[in-house]
Amino acid sequence: MFTRESLVGMLERLGVNTRDQVTKLETKNVAAVMVTAELPAFARSGSRIDVAVSSLGDATNLTGGTLLVTPLLAADGEVYAVAQGALGTGAIKAQGAATSVTRGVPTSGRIANGATVEREVAYRLDKTNALRLGLRNPDFTTAQRIAVAVNRALGPVAKALDPRTVALDLGGHDPVQSLATLEDLRVEPDSPAIVVIDESSGTIVMGANVRISTVAIAQGNLTIRVTETPEVSQPAPFSNGITTVVPRTQIQVDAQNDKKLGIVQGSVTLRDLVASLNALGVGPRDLISILQAIKTAGALQADLVMQ
Repeated sequence: MFTRESLVGMLERLGVNTRDQVTKLETKNVAAVMVTAELPAFARSGSRIDVAVSSLGDATNLTGGTLLVTPLLAADGEVYAVAQGALGTGAIKAQGAATSVTRGVPTSGRIANGATVEREVAYRLDKTNALRLGLRNPDFTTAQRIAVAVNRALGPVAKALDPRTVALDLGGHDPVQSLATLEDLRVEPDSPAIVVIDESSGTIVMGANVRISTVAIAQGNLTIRVTETPEVSQPAPFSNGITTVVPRTQIQVDAQNDKKLGIVQGSVTLRDLVASLNALGVGPRDLISILQAIKTAGALQADLVMQ
């Protein structure tokens, strides 16, 4: 219904009255969509930005569609950009009488440079002497290294306030020229000790600083395999017997007695740690359980993040 009402509203803005024929309007080739965009920093009026378009109703395919003039509103209710243009989904959908093939997501797409900025956020960088650098990955060591590198290049102007923020007091320095100088500085970030585990896909990612204290590990599963191979019993020729099915069951128990207790030495590098864990001869699924148990025992010197 809202697709039809949107079409009626658009036609009325164009001077076409369709209120009396609203029940006869066909909207199969019209889709109601949601349009979103990110306004980058220092975007000026007239700049072009990308927009994302996704189906809002029951439309099944947006491939080849054209987005009509759409104002983009921010949280304050003001229009900051206007989007329009041809939509590209990069998806393929083919359907026949009995089957269909879909590659990609045909109900969402993007328009490169599809919106024009109409309202800008006023900010004069050249009139500012106090700036703050925000770290994408907060870390005390990285913040201190940034402050030392900035002070080495510009003088005593930088100070690390917390793991996420480095304050700059430029004083008489030109802000734009100072930031251009800082872009060329090389700082080695400190990587935290984190183990990320995705149980759904069995993926394990370890940071370079992950350490495991010396620990003994034994891993094994009890496997019971039950196999049913029923046999058919035929009566003798010219007899009054009946054919019956005789059950035959085989049960095998694998206690994995060959699995023995292994010792993982306290490793120094990530390579040694991976080699020690691979020496246990377990797969990723079992390795996830082992890492969780090592963390519980207090031998994993890293943060364990489950996804």
